[in-house]
Amino acid sequence: MGASDFAKLPHIGEAVRRKEDYRFLTGGGQYTDDIRLDGQLYAAFVRSPHGHAVVKSIDTAAAAAAPGVEGVFTGADVAADKIAGLPCGWLITSTDGTPMKEPPHPVLAQGKVRYVGDHVAMVVARSLEQARNAAEMVEVDYEVLPVVTQVAEAAAGQGVALHDEAPDNHCYKWALGDKAAVDAAFAKAAHVTRLDLVNNRLVPNAIEPRSAIGSYHRATDEYTLYVANQNPHVERLLMTAFVMGLPEHKVRVIAPDVGGGFGSKIYLYAEDVALTWASRKLGGRPVKWTADRSESFVSDAHGRDHVSHAEMAMDDQGHFLALRVHTHAALGAYLSTFATAVPTILYGTLLAGQYKTPQIYVEVDAWFTNTAPVDAYRGAGRPEATYLLERLVSRCGWELGLGQDEIRRRNLIDKWPYQTPVALQYDTGDYLACLSRAQQLADVVGFAARRAASEARGMRRGMGYSSYIEACGLAPSNIAGALGARAGLFECGEVRVHPTGSVTVFTGSHSHGQGHETTFAQVVAARLGIPVENVDIVHGDTGRVPFGMGTYGSRSISVGGAAIMRALDKIETKAKKIAAHLLEASDADIEFSGGNFTVKGTDKSIPFAQVALTAYVPHNYPLDKLEPGLNETAFYDPTNFTYPAGTYICEVEIDPATGVTRVDRFTAVDDFGTIINPMIVEGQVQGGIAQGIGQALLEQCVYDPASGQLLTASFSDYAMPRADDMPQLQLDTVCTPCLHNPLGTKGCGEAGAIGSPPAVINAVLDALAPLGVKEFDMPATPLRVWEAIRSAQV
Repeated sequence: MGASDFAKLPHIGEAVRRKEDYRFLTGGGQYTDDIRLDGQLYAAFVRSPHGHAVVKSIDTAAAAAAPGVEGVFTGADVAADKIAGLPCGWLITSTDGTPMKEPPHPVLAQGKVRYVGDHVAMVVARSLEQARNAAEMVEVDYEVLPVVTQVAEAAAGQGVALHDEAPDNHCYKWALGDKAAVDAAFAKAAHVTRLDLVNNRLVPNAIEPRSAIGSYHRATDEYTLYVANQNPHVERLLMTAFVMGLPEHKVRVIAPDVGGGFGSKIYLYAEDVALTWASRKLGGRPVKWTADRSESFVSDAHGRDHVSHAEMAMDDQGHFLALRVHTHAALGAYLSTFATAVPTILYGTLLAGQYKTPQIYVEVDAWFTNTAPVDAYRGAGRPEATYLLERLVSRCGWELGLGQDEIRRRNLIDKWPYQTPVALQYDTGDYLACLSRAQQLADVVGFAARRAASEARGMRRGMGYSSYIEACGLAPSNIAGALGARAGLFECGEVRVHPTGSVTVFTGSHSHGQGHETTFAQVVAARLGIPVENVDIVHGDTGRVPFGMGTYGSRSISVGGAAIMRALDKIETKAKKIAAHLLEASDADIEFSGGNFTVKGTDKSIPFAQVALTAYVPHNYPLDKLEPGLNETAFYDPTNFTYPAGTYICEVEIDPATGVTRVDRFTAVDDFGTIINPMIVEGQVQGGIAQGIGQALLEQCVYDPASGQLLTASFSDYAMPRADDMPQLQLDTVCTPCLHNPLGTKGCGEAGAIGSPPAVINAVLDALAPLGVKEFDMPATPLRVWEAIRSAQV
């Protein structure tokens, strides 16, 4: 079945209410911290209070003797059991052909700590209170070392080496594009626009903190890890094959309900390994740990943190000739699971954006810093690329006296497929339609009157554009492998039809707020002609799901959904053969539509439920040709990325006396291809825009440059977006179905967070331009805006 036929099926495009919401709204959800196992113990981690220090000694005697304590473990214990360090999942090769520097990432510190929050020791006790009290009794003698917390400082050679393997703190230099061709284009350019900018570091702050329970079963020599994680099969693979050296079939990873992830729960964390290992050390007693919010701030992987210089070469009509970019990317103290892919493969390849720029060259230098590791955060490289490009494009327009819309119109891609100069090939799109529809919804023609009204009240009003594109559904595996991926990027789906005609689907994708239990059910119900409520979705359990790569990069429906579609193809093929036998016809003459099998050109038909029952009660069944049962599994490895795109227009009003910025209007028009459930899509876009506005106006993770202390380690210091920070959103979609997956879908989960930050900051700059403010880095807090205004007036 092709994408165009699929889009016409019942339930596709319907705003079906989320099936899973009943249990969440009535307290029936089960998160990792809700799980209580027999004999369960509790862990507390001793974390480094220093940004960089030698661990001279650790005295655990008092802690070990404390009430309720069952064990105290340090890096020496981990090393003695030959537990390896945490692996990085993507190998980057430097421009000189050498592999990236990959220093060890120990589960518990060995010899040194490298950021505030680094794991020093683990205390396990019969209650959480006892574990925490004993953890305070662990005495650690530190020799404090200088720190480097800012990526610009690392690039300038400041600080001391974090790792012997990287004496200059440099991990790799990566490049993409034709440098000579770019240099030649710049040499003949009529105008060059230059821009320096910072993409601020963020803390993910999912509503559910990380949590895990490690359990060892002595009778079977098997392990079970319950964990708040986005991809349990990958977690199991990394932990067994690379860290603990265990047979994979002896480890079961269960990720139950997960309260948000945004990328921060993709990774294998040290706590997950430590708990699983400790359970065996303690005779099979389960060991549980749940982070409190302060612990999450210092120990979860952070996001973004780029410092970049960008240049655009243009002809005298504002047509783009070449783009040149250099970025310094912070990696933190250690390499997290996908850290190295974010500022390279997921960043540099997106710098073409929606524009037909003939030549692009990007260099990225990645640096270790005395901070929490940096990894994927909602969008993962795509927001960083979009922010740089869309800020630069608006600046190009302003310098040439062109409107933000006009500079985009002159350069938008208008023919597909389009091969970019940075490796990707876009299959389809309609960028002009998104731009035009966004302008209509945003009432651009009425902006001048609204600006005049604001100025009459002593306020400043600005409008900002952002035309983003992202690459979703990372693929295909063989190309990703050639680019450094250490895992496949396929997905698995199993469709199990029961004798009564109801269906259970086992998917390797994982839901942590996206509504998969509804969206996937709609896909299956549409294909089989059964009610949505007759379809159950199972995910997050390596003991029940054949395999899977989890959920990230807006891949679930386009990759996970496509795997389910492949399995449904197999179900339909077998079911037609069963129906042909029952209807005494050739299976080539059987048509299937609306839940019924019909002999072509006749009124002879039977329902899907009868075929399902026959498959399991095979009294009248072609046993010589078909096995009983109706259960199929399929794997799907995409042939290309999918490319959602859109245009966002933001309107802000600023009080120049206080610097307070208010987002007054926000319009988003996206092209997500085929939309399964518009209500769920709208919710995903709203959430993404909220996070994007948070980055643009409020959020910034700050470390003290002298000590390495995290200064924004609580919600008192780290400002999150609230309801009154959000305007009423105007949302709409344009549809150009993806050409290479059977659903025509492209993905929607990250778009809002990708397109919104540059739209907001371009609006801020548009508002402040009459006051002399030309450039501004996120976040646009009242103080920073006020200072920018005052500085421009000096």
